[in-house]
Amino acid sequence: MKKTPAACPACGGELAVTELTCLDCETRVSGHFRLPALLRLDPDAQAFVHAFILDSGSLKAMASRLNVSYPTVRNRLDDIIATLTEESES
Repeated sequence: MKKTPAACPACGGELAVTELTCLDCETRVSGHFRLPALLRLDPDAQAFVHAFILDSGSLKAMASRLNVSYPTVRNRLDDIIATLTEESES
C-alpha cells in the first residue's frame, strides 16, 4: 500500500479522506473525514515520531540513532509538539 500524503501535492493544502473500504469484505463508507493529526505531520516528522516510539520515548536513544546531540532531538520533538498543539487548537 502507498503512503498517505500529508498535504496536497498541488497547493500544499490539507487533504481529507472521502472514502474508507474494508479490506476483508469491501464495504465502503463515504463521507468527509479529517486525517488524524499524526498523519497531517510532514513525512520527516512522522518518521521521527515512529522512531521515537520504537525507542520507547528515549531522547538519548534518538540522539544516538540520528547521530545528533540530545538538545537537537529535544528541539525537534518540541517543534512536533508545537505543531500538534496548534492543530488541536484550530
